[in-house]
Amino acid sequence: MDATLRRMLVPLALTQFIASFAGSNMNVAISSIANDLNTTVQGVQIAITMFLLTMAALMITGSKLTDIWGRKFCLTLGLIVYGIGAVLAALAQALPLLIVGYSMFEGVGSALMIPPVYILTTALFTDTTSRAKAFGAVMGAGGVGAAAGPLIGGLITTAVSWRASFLLQALVVGGIVLLSRQVADAGIQGAKPTFDLLGSILSALGMFFFVFGIQQASTSFTLMLGLMAVGVAILAWFFLHIRAVERRGGDPLLRTDLFRNGASNLGMVTQNVQWLMLLGISFVVSVYLQVVRGYTAIQTGVIFTAATVGVLISSALQGRFAQRRSPRTLVVAGFVLALVGMGLLLALASATSPPAAFLPGLFVIGFGIGGMLTPSVNVVQSAFPDERQGEISGLSRSVSNLGSSFGTAIGGTVLALTVAAGNKSYALALIALGVFGLLGLLASFFLPGGTAGQPAPATGGAMRRRHEPRPTA
Repeated sequence: MDATLRRMLVPLALTQFIASFAGSNMNVAISSIANDLNTTVQGVQIAITMFLLTMAALMITGSKLTDIWGRKFCLTLGLIVYGIGAVLAALAQALPLLIVGYSMFEGVGSALMIPPVYILTTALFTDTTSRAKAFGAVMGAGGVGAAAGPLIGGLITTAVSWRASFLLQALVVGGIVLLSRQVADAGIQGAKPTFDLLGSILSALGMFFFVFGIQQASTSFTLMLGLMAVGVAILAWFFLHIRAVERRGGDPLLRTDLFRNGASNLGMVTQNVQWLMLLGISFVVSVYLQVVRGYTAIQTGVIFTAATVGVLISSALQGRFAQRRSPRTLVVAGFVLALVGMGLLLALASATSPPAAFLPGLFVIGFGIGGMLTPSVNVVQSAFPDERQGEISGLSRSVSNLGSSFGTAIGGTVLALTVAAGNKSYALALIALGVFGLLGLLASFFLPGGTAGQPAPATGGAMRRRHEPRPTA
């Protein structure tokens, strides 16, 4: 990888870092924000989940706009919208403005700026080795952002205020805008696709109602099932819509053949569960430490340093791992380690245990999840040719961010439902997340084996039937 490409990779990796950071840094400031804005822990949880959900619900739309408006333009626009949202959140005096700035503006900004990161990375790094390293850097930055969010957020909240964390985000995205000017973009080649407005609305509404329904479990089980059913019905309508547009020869928001590739589908399942576990565990443990144990934001953040170190080490070793082991082996090992780490948290960390009891489990979780983020992305991105990277990148990022919102929603819901159980609510929430981890482990066994550093060719699906060449990542 030459120096010019490395310089272009920096703003792309930083963009993924700041979006992942925004999803977890709020966790350690939950008590401070709730007290300052005269709201509840559940109110702050809604803001966090709404941010992740907005990002996930609009990620596919953002990817399509990237194909219409241009990659670099969407990257810059997304960063600017994100920065405006960070400033609004910093000025919030009540929960509604926090939701507008953080959940809505930052969520929309993320949906615009994240798809170009993966599309540009694929376009700039064309050979197997450099592309694998580039994706490793981007995914490593995302993992570190999510894992380091509690530590950085805790330091800033304790030293200054939770508001300063948002101002820092605004400064960082301003710097990324300047750095991104050096990113080369060949622009859109050929005819631009038309925008599928109805498809965009249906996909966003379907995902919103489904995840929002999960959040309502603590309020009404009937309401939860009703909202989730509405979400499923709208998503079914969305699928019928895009299939009808395809048959008319139009440009749907997504083409249905994206769902016919077995390797890609399995890779996205593992991505979803990875982020579900990472953000879910971060939320559950953060709430437990602050609400039950009475720890401050900085104390909570320092404890999460163990997870950050785990992600950093596994990310640094990613290139060596990829040369020696197949993506399937790396993802399976990552899930096993993450589940072992959750077991350590349950076994060692109790109501009376010292803070150090949380460190082994968090380190192993961070190491395991950090080691499987990149292989899963490689499997998905490598299943489609370069001209399909816009579509698959948006779908892949949407699935991953849905995992983040699922993790926060599920963890928060179990905590709220089992509040009467006291300290046991923490264990029950982790067990619920662990069940999903087991499902992710099961899916990872069916990933293509391939050879060290190279995914195996996808079997079945549209790719094989159309005999299209597959780039490697």
